[in-house]
Amino acid sequence: MRVTWEEAGWEELTPHVGRCRLPVWDCTAGLVVGEGAALVVDAGSGLREGSLLRTRAQRLAGGGRVTHLALTHPHFDHVFGAAAFAGAEVFAAVGVERVLGGGGEELRADAVRNGADAGEAAEAADLLVRPRHLVSGEWTLDLGGGRRVLLANVGPGHTGHDLAVLVAGPEAPGVVFCGDLVEESGEPQAGPDAVPSHWPAALDRLLDLGGEDALYVPGHGAVVDAAFVRAQRDALARRFGVS
Repeated sequence: MRVTWEEAGWEELTPHVGRCRLPVWDCTAGLVVGEGAALVVDAGSGLREGSLLRTRAQRLAGGGRVTHLALTHPHFDHVFGAAAFAGAEVFAAVGVERVLGGGGEELRADAVRNGADAGEAAEAADLLVRPRHLVSGEWTLDLGGGRRVLLANVGPGHTGHDLAVLVAGPEAPGVVFCGDLVEESGEPQAGPDAVPSHWPAALDRLLDLGGEDALYVPGHGAVVDAAFVRAQRDALARRFGVS
């Protein structure tokens, strides 16, 4: 029996594309289902969330495994669940491998500071997955069944290594998974690894990719439109004194 997106725990955005909002940090994960392939965007904040996402994705993929995983940026709430996706081809922006290659101690400490269980954070840090495929410009994935996905290194901005994921189709608006370059449920967070001078330009790149009619999926919060992204871009430019 065919499972609906809602029954599997996802919000359908366009045919074959959906997302879900995870509890605690309100982190968004994305899913693109192809023909014999499935891409998950971001892995959640720990192994339990990663396993939940994998199980939900497999229900929509007819029981097939998740074949691709894209990490939008190297923060714990987006990467700590990656070890749950055994066998998936993992993609990230160039430079993420250096952040994740340091043993995960900084990410573990950040997770605990933000309220994560210390034991679960330590386990996720020990099993930290380093991306096999590093995107320096753009990388197109063919998931079969006419589903093509563009991975674009649009950063730096929120971090030094921000990846956007664009799903475009001839019969539906495009969907842009923005990571934390865009946030809807609160102000964009600029931590010590942010590059404020380049953040507005990264959002300009997102808008160029998606266009006026696309659905923009923030790393946290509700789906927004191009006008919201443009307003956030201008607010960040004023906040950091850049054009």
